[in-house]
Amino acid sequence: MPEALPTDTYLTLDQPGEGYLTEKRSRFPAFAMHVDSEEEAKAVVAQYKKKYYDARHVCYAYVIGDHGERTRSNDDGEPSGSAGVPILGRLRAAGLTYALVIVVRYFGGVKLGTGGLAVAYKTAAADALAAATVKECIVKARFQVEVPYADADVMQRFVKEADADIVERNYTDKGLIAAISIRLTGEAALRTRLAQILSLKFIKSDD
Repeated sequence: MPEALPTDTYLTLDQPGEGYLTEKRSRFPAFAMHVDSEEEAKAVVAQYKKKYYDARHVCYAYVIGDHGERTRSNDDGEPSGSAGVPILGRLRAAGLTYALVIVVRYFGGVKLGTGGLAVAYKTAAADALAAATVKECIVKARFQVEVPYADADVMQRFVKEADADIVERNYTDKGLIAAISIRLTGEAALRTRLAQILSLKFIKSDD
């Protein structure tokens, strides 16, 4: 059994992949790719539907979110659960998020049945995923602090020692406003340490 990944990492696709399956004269081109959002996934699906306008079905599934919390699958006219769900199952089995798989079907004149369709869509999706490359990403937290110039060096030292980064600096009449990025699992400890600087203030996010 592979070692479990830390809770602040996830797997996604680095390079896209393509697969192809022929089953009883039906053809199943398949495509796996990274997407950053549900909106992007829907836009890509629309592009593929336009590109493969002559196909009988353009089925898909995607997983979005640092913890894969948002999913969607679509059978595009195939029997319920025979296309989108098997595709989603391949994404889940691979442990991927921010990922989209599209499987196109050109009907070959022979019905495959619900079970046969599920196997075909699952196999085509797996082929596309196998051809793609996977990367591990780190989930990072970001927050802002404001500190007088007299204590700015101490703040920056604490940030550096926590293996965090100051990704943005704004200088004001009162002091330095810094945007800090850190691996999610280290956020609480860094906040606790920065709070020891009595002059430092945490700036509430507008989100």
